[in-house]
Amino acid sequence: MNTSTTRKLNGSNHLPLGDQRNAPFYGKDILSVKQFIRDDLTYIYEVAHEMREMVARIGTFDLLKGKILANLFYEPSTRTSSSFTAAMERLGGSVIPINEVRYSSVSKGESLPDTVRTLECYADVIVLRHPEVGASALAAKYARKPIINAGDGVGEHPTQALLDLFTILEEIGDAEGLTVTMLGDLKNGRTVHSLSRLLSLFHAKLNFVSPAVLEMPAEIVSELADKGIHQHAYTDLDPVIADTDPVIADTDVLYVTRVQKERFASEAEYDEVKNLYVITPETLKQAKKKMIVMHPLPRVGEISLEVDEDPRAAYFRQMEYGLYTRMALLAMVLGKA
Repeated sequence: MNTSTTRKLNGSNHLPLGDQRNAPFYGKDILSVKQFIRDDLTYIYEVAHEMREMVARIGTFDLLKGKILANLFYEPSTRTSSSFTAAMERLGGSVIPINEVRYSSVSKGESLPDTVRTLECYADVIVLRHPEVGASALAAKYARKPIINAGDGVGEHPTQALLDLFTILEEIGDAEGLTVTMLGDLKNGRTVHSLSRLLSLFHAKLNFVSPAVLEMPAEIVSELADKGIHQHAYTDLDPVIADTDPVIADTDVLYVTRVQKERFASEAEYDEVKNLYVITPETLKQAKKKMIVMHPLPRVGEISLEVDEDPRAAYFRQMEYGLYTRMALLAMVLGKA
């Protein structure tokens, strides 16, 4: 998405990087995609685009020199944790990495509010991943410094959704009225929960493909229905319905998710559904020439390695877009964008 595209969407002006303490997001928490309107997204992506250009030109710069990020992860993470670390260091700031919370004071019984209030004595912003829905909101209630939700159980993952939408805009050029098919574990996939809400701002048409036990939660389906969003649920990418094309044939964005083994009560339950969907080059023969395949990663077999060679495979580019988006968010909440 270039600058002219962004201006066209909302009539905004290009935003220079710098100290803007009166900017909309200065000192604010990033907890849920529900807090954003389209003008907010335009602002975020203007800054993300600036970040992309700055990284391409000079690599790292001192926009957040002297600022410290605390990465507080109660669940394992590679991509999100590394992405925020890289984003902060690209901006000239420093990071306190806390990726093994079970070895910290939490194992001694310390509460989340106390942990957050302690860390904000050392850091300017806290990125939090926690297994419980609503944990980030709880942390924000007690914190004086900005809290950025990096995933709360099966709830939301707002920064992932923001980078996902940025990917769509950069790869396709617009999100208005697109047909987006979400496939896999839609029950536990917090990324699809957040992304579906963001896409509702662009009147996207949503297809949900999953086994019945992993379908999109009813409250999200109802929320989208109240907004008038066109949505359909299937158990197969190629449903047997008379006089209809396969779901993938009309798809602009195929968003694949892994079946989350850690959310299942037993190995047997996981084994029943883990290999139901595998995207292969054969699958994509039915797809549009101009479409993209996305995945929040890690993948565990749901997209074959052969698909990586297809130019429509956007998932590794998606990771790079995530760096620029998170750089933008850090700069914004710290008053430097």
